[in-house]
Amino acid sequence: MTSAPLESFLAPLLAAARGADAVAVAAVRGGERLVARRGAAGPGTRFETGSLTKTYTALLLAELAARGEVRYDDPVDRYLPRRVPGPPITLLHLATHTSGLPRLPPGLVTRSARHAWFSNPYAGFSAADLMAALPRTRLHHAPGTHVRYSNYGAGLLGHALARAAGGGAEEGDYAGLLAERVLVPLGLTDTDCDPLRPQATGHWRGRPRPPWLIPALPAAGALRTSGRDLLRLLTALLTPPVTGPPSLRAALQDVQRPRLALPRTGRRLCLIWNLRPRAGRPLFHHSGGTRGFTAFAGFLPGSGTAVAALANTSPTPLAPFVQAAYGTLCALDASVAGDVADHGVGELPGGGREGRPLAGGPAHVQ
Repeated sequence: MTSAPLESFLAPLLAAARGADAVAVAAVRGGERLVARRGAAGPGTRFETGSLTKTYTALLLAELAARGEVRYDDPVDRYLPRRVPGPPITLLHLATHTSGLPRLPPGLVTRSARHAWFSNPYAGFSAADLMAALPRTRLHHAPGTHVRYSNYGAGLLGHALARAAGGGAEEGDYAGLLAERVLVPLGLTDTDCDPLRPQATGHWRGRPRPPWLIPALPAAGALRTSGRDLLRLLTALLTPPVTGPPSLRAALQDVQRPRLALPRTGRRLCLIWNLRPRAGRPLFHHSGGTRGFTAFAGFLPGSGTAVAALANTSPTPLAPFVQAAYGTLCALDASVAGDVADHGVGELPGGGREGRPLAGGPAHVQ
């Protein structure tokens, strides 16, 4: 069977980002690699990734676990100056959205945050505010019993990892640790959490937005990256590099191991990544958005295919760009495996519908 060139798959995806004037999309198919761009996007143009940041946090967690610096069943309280009232929350609970924590920490949605809701709602909430919120937090359910999507939980995970790697120091540096353990070893030179480095200008309803600031929860949504860097990451997930730290090679595989089975769906949760079975093969995906950007990444190790998509416009309710990226990934997989592409995903920006509590709770996959 002769496969169509990668350009033919990516051209419709470039056009799917309505309202964006900078778009970067990329694909992997076996030994083929391609980055395509539209508008103001250059080879190294950086885009905000929003909740796609969480997949990098998951990789950092797996890297520390591979080194023996943390264990997945460690209580997060071990690495924080204050504890959350209630039953212990583990690092694995945070990485699978089963902690019971609310989506946002108490005290974040203040009058100033509401005023800045469509520009920078997190900007005025500091790391000190986050720690002060811990003892005021009330869990929605017992840890490990339901899946409830939580930016709060992912942000706490980043703080815990930074403090664990720093030997329990009062102030951990998530961005610096991520760079040291993940970004630099993988050669991701366009990728970091710095809002001051040049990046594309985000847009919401056609209006420019300021750079996204999330000082208290960088592990949940502060990362910026380019199309070429996101392609490098997906390539490493498909085929972990033979060089570099053994702990990172192990982590690239460990983030793909299913941790939870979602009742009645056949879907799984890994460390942050969503796993959707497709013709007996695992399809991993996650999306993200800020007030000015939309991002998607997905890959299928079984067929050696992957798709990355970045646009400088905020997500819309029906998420046509995310849906198109998912459909492109399925079409690429079908071009290799020879089966029928599944274009219906139902995935929403920021991580998806797994934020809804699941009756009966998830079953753990050993």
